Amino acid sequence: MNPVLSFAIIMIGIYGVVFSRNIIKSIICFAVTETSLILLFLNLSYIEGGGIPIVSSAQAPMVDPLPQALMITAIVIGASVTALAFMVSIKIFHHFGTLEWKRLFMEK
Repeated sequence: MNPVLSFAIIMIGIYGVVFSRNIIKSIICFAVTETSLILLFLNLSYIEGGGIPIVSSAQAPMVDPLPQALMITAIVIGASVTALAFMVSIKIFHHFGTLEWKRLFMEK
């Protein structure tokens, strides 16, 4: 996958976060942005024809396993943050009766 396409998806997610009027839509756009960032990092660390460092011969190019390990960690953290954000949005809905950003900040 092309890194430019990953960057375009990041921009779409950021646009959704900035211009979304609903908390649920903002959370989903944030998750899309995070996932496309992970995809971008994995695209940038990809080596054409690269082998696994443990099995590969000394002359073949090897893929660095560190970005992959970091992105697995980022996936787990992102899923946890997204689940927490959904739970907080449920609490906000029960307390205020709405999930619209404007109505939350207009009420006193």
